[in-house]
Amino acid sequence: MKKTLLTAFIGASALSLHAQTYDFAVSLPDYQGDAGSSVSYGGQIARHALHNSLKKASKSGDLALMESYFSSKAEGLSILDPVSKKGFAIKQSSIDELSKGKDLKSSAYPGTITGWPGNLTGPEVLQQMVTNAANTKGGYDPVNGYDYTQLISKFTMGAVFYNKAVNDYLDEKLEADVKPNDKPYRKGAPYTGKEHVWDEAFGYFGAPINGLELTPKEVVQIVKLNPDYFAKADANKDGVVDLKTEMAFAHAYYAASIDASGKTDYFHTILQAFYDGRSVIQDAKGKVLSAAQREELKGYAKVIGVAWQQVIAEAAFKYAGSVYADLEKIAIIEESNGDVKKAYRNYVKHWGELKGFALSLQAAGRDLGRTQSQLDRLIGFSPVLFGNAQVVAANSKGEFTQSESVTMQEYKLNMLKVQNLLSSHFALTAKLNDRTGGMDDVLEQLKSGPSAEND
Repeated sequence: MKKTLLTAFIGASALSLHAQTYDFAVSLPDYQGDAGSSVSYGGQIARHALHNSLKKASKSGDLALMESYFSSKAEGLSILDPVSKKGFAIKQSSIDELSKGKDLKSSAYPGTITGWPGNLTGPEVLQQMVTNAANTKGGYDPVNGYDYTQLISKFTMGAVFYNKAVNDYLDEKLEADVKPNDKPYRKGAPYTGKEHVWDEAFGYFGAPINGLELTPKEVVQIVKLNPDYFAKADANKDGVVDLKTEMAFAHAYYAASIDASGKTDYFHTILQAFYDGRSVIQDAKGKVLSAAQREELKGYAKVIGVAWQQVIAEAAFKYAGSVYADLEKIAIIEESNGDVKKAYRNYVKHWGELKGFALSLQAAGRDLGRTQSQLDRLIGFSPVLFGNAQVVAANSKGEFTQSESVTMQEYKLNMLKVQNLLSSHFALTAKLNDRTGGMDDVLEQLKSGPSAEND
C-alpha cells in the first residue's frame, strides 16, 4: 500500500466518531443454537495471557515454569499477568478460562531468523532464549549482553501474534476456497469460516472490543491496571475486567503508547479497519463473499498489515534511540571513573527491546530485502560489550562465541543509521526518541576512525 493511501485512511479514521464496538450478531441463517454473538477468539487471548505469564516467569530461573507457559499446553495454569489488584479486578485467573490446549511455541513463525545467531527458525530461537533465560539470574546475561525477558517478550509478540495475524488469517485464509462464509467454521459453531478467521486476527492484535471509544492514553493506563481507569476498562459495568473483551495486550498496547504522543493514530486505524472488514463479512449474511467483497476485505487487511508493521518499526526506532542515549551515559560515567553497572544494565535492557522488535519485522514471511540485512548488520547479534566485542555465533547448545567488534562509541553511529533506515523504509511518523539530529556530532567524534557497520 502506498504511503498516501494509508495516510488518507488514518486521517479518515481519526475523524470518525469511534462509536463502534467489535461485536456482531450471528449471520448464519440455519444456526440453531442460542449464541447471540458470532465473535470468538478465546484462543488468541489465551496466548496473550501465556505471553504475559511467560514474560513474568522468565525472571524466575525455573525452566519448568517457563516451559509450562511456552510449550506445554498444560491444564490448570494460573495467569501470572495480568492479575487482580486493589481497585482493578480481573475476571479470569487461569488460562483455561480463556481457552484450553493452547501454547506459544507451535504457533511461532517457522522460517529462518537471520538476525539471531545459529540460523535457527522462529520456534528454535524462542526455545533457545527460554532455555538460556533459566540459566541466568533474573533473565539477565551481562556477559553476552542479553536481557532474555525483553527478547522473549518482544520476539514472541512478533513471531506469534503478528505473524499469525498478517501472514495467515489476513492473507491465505481470505482466499475464496479457504474457510468459506456460507458454512459454519465447524459443525454447530455460531460463526462462519470467514468471520472466525477475521476475528482470530483481531484477537492477536490484542485490543478491547470498545477500543474505538477509548483514547490512546486510556488504553495505556488500562494495561497498567491503573485503578483510576477501571471504569473505562469495565465497559459492561459488571465489576470486573474481562480479559477476552476489555483488556489490551501486546501490539495494541504499543500502538496506543505511540499514539499517545499525538503524532499518529495507529491504534484507531487498525481497529477501524478490523471493524469495517468484519462489517463487510457480516453484510454477506452467511453467504459466499462476492469477488468485490473479498477485494474490499483484502483492502482492509492491507491497511491493518501496513499499520501493524509500522507500529513494530516505530517501537524499534524508539529503542534504538534509547540504546544511543545509554551509550552516551556509559561514556560519561567512564570518563569520571564512576560505576557503570546500572547504566550497562539499562543498555542491555533497551538493546533487548530493540532486537526483539527488529527480529519481529522478519517474522511475518514478508521479505524486507536489503533493509533486513542492514538491520542485522547494524544491530548485530548482541550489543557491543566492554572490550569492544560482540556475539558472532552460537553452537547447538546455545553457547555463544564473541569476537572483536567496533567500539561502543562507534556503535552509537549504528543506532542512528538504524533510526534512519527504519524511518525511510517504513515511512514512520512518530519517531519517538529521535537521535538522528546528533549524527554530525558522532561523525565528528569518530573523525577518520573505522566504519561503524558490523560487516
